Amino acid sequence: MTEAATRRSMTTQQRRGIVVLSMAAVAAILLVVTAVAGGYRINLTPSEPLGLWRIVPLYRPLAIDDLVFICPPETAEMVKARARGYLRSGSCPGGVAPLIKTVIAVAGQHVEIGASVNVDGREVSSSSLAQRDGKGRPLTPFPSGIVPRGYVFLLSAFPGSYDSRYFGPVPASGILGLAQEVLTYAP
Repeated sequence: MTEAATRRSMTTQQRRGIVVLSMAAVAAILLVVTAVAGGYRINLTPSEPLGLWRIVPLYRPLAIDDLVFICPPETAEMVKARARGYLRSGSCPGGVAPLIKTVIAVAGQHVEIGASVNVDGREVSSSSLAQRDGKGRPLTPFPSGIVPRGYVFLLSAFPGSYDSRYFGPVPASGILGLAQEVLTYAP
């Protein structure tokens, strides 16, 4: 084989490699776009099982115990939460990822926060409060009160969860839909 033939051969191999890599990149991009458009999200937080979840449209009134995807509002509490690393980067306003939380109270319900959370006088299971976060920083519980119209109070049973116990009720308008497990793992 001559030197010119070797150069042409390598160029042909390089072209094939570029074509294969380009096709793989296009396929990966199409897969991601299709997944996001179809409401699929990956949860990497310990608040709910790790893995693939789907946002299911909510065609009925919101109910207690609904597990939802919600974009947190851009409030001072959320800015502080982002700075502390409680919120991950994502597509919600403020550049944060949607949260997966359970609705434990809706507008008009009385939420009392003490050693744990009570809604309308009934203790909510797995709702004890932490005094400090995982890095020893103090956590301030949200003051007790009535959930305002258009708002919801959210909780995750995970002990280290940052939820309404600390940031209070959030606008129901931020709800993206119900959270449905697709392929998850609970360590």
